[in-house]
Amino acid sequence: MVHINGKDIDAAGQSLAAYLKANDYEMGTFVVECNEEIIHKEDYENYMLKDGDIIEIVQFMGGGCGTSLMYR
Repeated sequence: MVHINGKDIDAAGQSLAAYLKANDYEMGTFVVECNEEIIHKEDYENYMLKDGDIIEIVQFMGGGCGTSLMYR
């Protein structure tokens, strides 16, 4: 099992790229950390998920607070 964003997932043996594609992650909108190290985008295809890996996928979100909230 691979621990991904707090959940145990049966993903060992597949590439990180395959996992991301199968789960509809949009390239360029996230960063992947594996066992406390950042995995670079160019390495996703070659990085094979292994039992015991701890993966965090952090997505970037746009937004902010509206003007009605700024001056409260």
